[in-house]
Order: sequence, then structure tokens, then C-alpha cells
Amino acid sequence: MRNEAPPPVQVEFPLQRAFTFAESGPVLLISTRHQDKNNLMTVSCHASMGFEPTLGICLGPWNFSYAALTETGECVVAIPPASLLTRVVDIGNCSGDSCDKFAEFGLTPQPALDVQAQLVAECLYNLECRVVNRSLVKAYNFFVLQGIRAWRDPAPADKRSFHAVGDGTFIIDGEVRDLRHKMTKWQDCI
Repeated sequence: MRNEAPPPVQVEFPLQRAFTFAESGPVLLISTRHQDKNNLMTVSCHASMGFEPTLGICLGPWNFSYAALTETGECVVAIPPASLLTRVVDIGNCSGDSCDKFAEFGLTPQPALDVQAQLVAECLYNLECRVVNRSLVKAYNFFVLQGIRAWRDPAPADKRSFHAVGDGTFIIDGEVRDLRHKMTKWQDCI
């Protein structure tokens, strides 16, 4: 008879911090333009909702970007590299109603083609989006966005993104494992 280790014992975790279990993707910058003013907002509460691409993001009425997104119905979703982590956190700690975040944090606005919001030149990817569903905004501050044009940096100095795990801690992408050969069901897509 083999000696087996007992199963690990689960311990209770604070419910108000449980959202950190399922952070779905990298921290995002949301770029908006409203009343001739460009703005950036840091967002970690979001969801990938399909391959189209469709995204859901949460932002509340206390945010300057909320009014811009509500009134214009468009934005740019940008994925910053890990090298911008400190700036992205700082962007999340101030309001666009009192500062020009592109200038304040040394980021370059680049015109988008289909929306008024600006691309963020220093980011790995930019996705021009339109709001396609507002049915959960009142109850959950949740906007559903549809990507309409995508951009990427063809030669980024830093290819890593980062993920929020709560309380000001982040995981920076590291090792990449290529298992495309195992994707037998999806060979025509890669």
C-alpha cells in the first residue's frame, strides 16, 4: 500500500476579492475622445465575448471615460506592453477631467480610421470599437464592444503584456509555449 499525501485543504477567501481568480486578460487602456478631448483609462475588469472580436468592459459613472463612452458609443481598446506597467497604473490613479493623460504620461496619440478616439502608438495592439449593447450598463456598468478595425506594433521592443491580480499586484507574461501543432480542430484558422 502506497502512502498518499492527503488532498490540500481549501481555506476561505474574501468574497470581495474573488474577482481576482478569473481576471480574463491583460490590463487594458481605453482611449476615448469627447468634446474635443482625448482621454485614457486603465481597465482590468473586462471579458472576451467572442471571436469577432467582441469585448465587455466595466466602467462606472464616476469615471470621465464613462461619459465619453456613453455619449460617443466608441473607443479604442489598447493593450500596453509590460514596459508601460508603472505608467498604466498611474493613468488609473488620475482623472481625465483634470489632465491630458497622453501628454502627462508621455504617450503618443495616433489617429484611428473609423472612430474619433486615438490609438496609443506605444501599445502592442489597438482595437477600434463601437458599443453594440448597453443593456447591462444601468445594472452592472457593463458595455459590450465590437471591434471594427485592429492594429498591432510590427516590431515591439517588449512583447509581454500584464495581468492584474488585485491589490496592486500584477503578473507579467513570461514563457511562451507554441502548441499550434496540437490544434487539430482549428488547423484552418492558424
